[in-house]
Amino acid sequence: MSAALNVLGTQLRPCSYDPLTGWFRDGCCHVDERDAGSHVICARMTLEFLNFQMERGNDLITPRPELRFLGLKAGDRWCVCALRWREAYEAGYAPPVVLESTHARALDYVLMEWLRKKTVAPVADD
Repeated sequence: MSAALNVLGTQLRPCSYDPLTGWFRDGCCHVDERDAGSHVICARMTLEFLNFQMERGNDLITPRPELRFLGLKAGDRWCVCALRWREAYEAGYAPPVVLESTHARALDYVLMEWLRKKTVAPVADD
């Protein structure tokens, strides 16, 4: 896989190894043509976002081991679908994002201005 770029135009940094995130479960918000949901935004989960998603039928809390998904809790970082994040942003429930770990393809779905408003610093040990 070639080096992907983040929304800042620099090399994409890992989002999370614990929980292990990403379309490829490689810790990064890498995507390919099979990722219909475009899991490109590295977000730090909030209870408000998780509940908002649950209300819309997108259960990110319940473990699904068969999908290598252990369930999320507030504080976890996760590569979320761009349109799910946009929906939450427009409703006032978008979680904070890590720009360095958000794939450049996110800009196909959301404005950089929106991402900047919700920016959180990356963890120092990434």
